[in-house]
Amino acid sequence: MAPRCWRWWPWSSWTRTWLPSSRSTQNFGQHFSTQEQTPQICVVGSGPAGFYTAQHLLKLVPFGLVRFGVAPDHPEVKNVINTFTQTARSDRCAFHGNVEVGRDVTVQELRDAYHAVVLSYGAEDHQALDIPGEDLPGVFSARAFVGWYNGLPENRELAPDLSCDTAVILGQGNVALDVARILLTPPEHLEKTDITEAALGALRHSRVKTVWIVGRRGPLQVAFTIKELREMIQLPGTRPMLDPADFLGLQDRIKEAARPRKRLMELLLRTATEKPGVEEAARQASASRAWGLRFFRSPQQVLPSPDGRQAAGIRLAVTRLEGVGEATRAVPTGDTEDLPCGLVLSSIGYKSRPIDPSVPFDPKLGVVPNVEGRVVDVPGLYCSGWVKRGPTGVITTTMTDSFLTSQILLQDLKAGHLPSGPRPGSAAIKRLLGSRGVWSVSFSDWEKLDAEEVSRGQALGKPREKLLDPQEMLQLLGH
Repeated sequence: MAPRCWRWWPWSSWTRTWLPSSRSTQNFGQHFSTQEQTPQICVVGSGPAGFYTAQHLLKLVPFGLVRFGVAPDHPEVKNVINTFTQTARSDRCAFHGNVEVGRDVTVQELRDAYHAVVLSYGAEDHQALDIPGEDLPGVFSARAFVGWYNGLPENRELAPDLSCDTAVILGQGNVALDVARILLTPPEHLEKTDITEAALGALRHSRVKTVWIVGRRGPLQVAFTIKELREMIQLPGTRPMLDPADFLGLQDRIKEAARPRKRLMELLLRTATEKPGVEEAARQASASRAWGLRFFRSPQQVLPSPDGRQAAGIRLAVTRLEGVGEATRAVPTGDTEDLPCGLVLSSIGYKSRPIDPSVPFDPKLGVVPNVEGRVVDVPGLYCSGWVKRGPTGVITTTMTDSFLTSQILLQDLKAGHLPSGPRPGSAAIKRLLGSRGVWSVSFSDWEKLDAEEVSRGQALGKPREKLLDPQEMLQLLGH
């Protein structure tokens, strides 16, 4: 029989649906089945990987990063939520929020109750800089900063000080450009988005005029895409600052690059080396804010203010490249450069955490060891998304990856490799949670919260105003 889907989610699944960024974000699941002979499958995770896995399983036999990781001025990216809502509303899929796997229920208990369990809980942590001064006020992870302006409850009290003139973002991926764009976008351009009112108020009073986006390697190794770069170049009221010397000899080297990379490099090269037209030159001349890319620089130390109470700059090691192709790496030259700033945002990557002692985990790679989605040495346990392959790629990449894991699981089901006989499934887990005083939240509950956010947003002329306090959410649901 085709599997029925029971979905377990944590707070993040319904209050912050897409950024695998908190303990609760990684703790939800989808459970397929209510009939005794129906395969019962649990998917732990409420981000794109979890939903795509459930969607694929349901087809063949409240979302995370989209809600809390996608920039508020990119509403078109969030359209996929409509598809995920259809999955959650399926009569073969049940949603349970406010459940944290590893705390409220163990993975072993899920394995005992289901024929298969899929871990899709993403990467909820950030890569630390591991340099002196990293703990100074004024230094934040980009992950936390994104969570702050996107309404992630755990980051609602971040309160970044935007009274400085210069901000430095360490890392040159799409998240770094998202953060730079939000810092520099005229606040009136954000008023009709779902950015939180608290963040919008802080940005209205921001004094940040210059943003440097720093990378340890060169232009050929940037990790952002052409769409994000084009948005930065065209950002109202700003001008780009690129050093033509960083692009010497690049024209010949990009000829053999793949088309997407070639187009990106050509746009960078034109922006850095070509004289702008009359209209563009006038626009840049009138710009009150600026952003720039600094290459061949690696963070060495966050410099304190004279009283030692605040970040006042960052010391960068000058680097050079060694190796070729994928083996290219940046090594220090011995020279350093001090860059004054009052805000440092680290955007050097995300990483997954171990979810349960019974699940193997590679702390160096930050993934659950697996072969094609099958967790090594644990039959019936699978993984998809960032916890499977690491925090790389975009939502489309995760969709493809999740579909592949689903196919492997279905192959194993058809071949008889999963446990035989009936499993108690959701009923057993719900009894277990009830005995532990854990109140799970249904998808209809999530939709009540969603409607409340939309209503509050309409009063402000916005798509929604996100609820930030989990206790308020429970109260709205009558708990």
